[in-house]
Amino acid sequence: MEILSQVWSFLGLLTVLQNILPTQLLSLLHSLWQSLHDSLTPYSHFDVPEFTSSLLSNPLYRHVSIHLTSLLHHHPHHLHPHLSLSLPPNSSSLSLSLSPNHSFPDLFLGHSLLWTHHVDTLPDSLEERRSFSLRLPKRLPLPLLPAYLSHVSASAAHFERNSRDRLLFTNNTASAWASVPFRHPSTFDTLALEPSLKGEILSDLARFVEGSEMYRRIGRPWKRGYLLYGPPGSGKSSLIAAIANHLKYDVYDLELTKVLDNSELRSLLLQTTNRVTLSGLLNFTDGLWSCCGEERIVVFTTNYKDGIDPALLRPGRMDVHVRLGTCGTHALRVMARNYLGEEAIEAEHVRRALEVAEGCVSAGGALTPAEVGEVLMRNGGDAGEAMKALIKALQASILGGEGGSLSSSSDGSWDGLPREREGEGKGREKRRSWERRVKFLVRLRSLAKCDSGR
Repeated sequence: MEILSQVWSFLGLLTVLQNILPTQLLSLLHSLWQSLHDSLTPYSHFDVPEFTSSLLSNPLYRHVSIHLTSLLHHHPHHLHPHLSLSLPPNSSSLSLSLSPNHSFPDLFLGHSLLWTHHVDTLPDSLEERRSFSLRLPKRLPLPLLPAYLSHVSASAAHFERNSRDRLLFTNNTASAWASVPFRHPSTFDTLALEPSLKGEILSDLARFVEGSEMYRRIGRPWKRGYLLYGPPGSGKSSLIAAIANHLKYDVYDLELTKVLDNSELRSLLLQTTNRVTLSGLLNFTDGLWSCCGEERIVVFTTNYKDGIDPALLRPGRMDVHVRLGTCGTHALRVMARNYLGEEAIEAEHVRRALEVAEGCVSAGGALTPAEVGEVLMRNGGDAGEAMKALIKALQASILGGEGGSLSSSSDGSWDGLPREREGEGKGREKRRSWERRVKFLVRLRSLAKCDSGR
């Protein structure tokens, strides 16, 4: 009780002094006390307000907020008892954030730092003023702060790119984009591509993503042009989706019939964000590359490469040419595993049927991934029946003679530059193809009879 009475006496004395002392003297005493406190405390404090003094949004505030959210997601053992839950735009997962007027620690290069989230309500107003304050030990070297803030911004960009859902944009009018969530399930793991072609595409994408400095050094726009060509159903759209999912890029699907002239096209491209995949068949000029931002992958698609002006096929416009055709043996096995399941294709009768189907492909059976997928999906309830239907479809393509011209592109190919046409030996090979197919079908039917015991 004695201590409490002394505290009350001291507070009473302060009140009396505040009333009798001049305002200037009180301000001086407060400044002296603040200076003494600052000299004795081992920490420095830096404020990051939500808005600058000119009432403009402060990007650093947003970076800090996202960075702290990433820390809360990546280090659940550090969870603070006071957190806020939200569902951000364009995201299907909940987000954790630091509640107002609470703190959270961070570690950088072995140094302990502390962030505090401040939310103050302005007097006589419902408006809130938000800010973050960073507490640093005074003994830290001064250059550490810019390095740490750069780390915070990079961490925020990485987390935001990987946590939000992708968007698919389409140009609904001449000068506006409309977006929907992009949730295409295609990935390079499920894509029916030959291993060599898949590896070349992934390597090229990795070089592009990491090549910002290289593109700047050689004076080229940081963009990459892909030409995907092949028959309908060969997987061009699925490959675009797999690229977007792999790189975490948004997709802008450009419909040129809705664009009247180059100025409207330029206006649309200027509205796109970084880290995007532009898909479509664009007959555009070099100037378009310079007006549509950085870190772009532009994908051109067509069923027939021969119908494109050779001037558009040169490197710098369409850098990489990827031919997609009918399913090869590896692609066929990948699709069987995707549609029927790993356990189903390990069954003895399904495994043997898959080997027969691969033999059909080697003999000239030509089905696009879309056609194979439809056959397997239609009979997906029974793996054995699905494989029988697939073999029947491959046999029909051989007997119908439709596989002769497509089978040469069944494995897909990668072209760094346009390649010359096939030589005359290919034509002689085609003239003998029918005889080989007939012999193969005779052997196939004999094998089927032996397997069935008839």
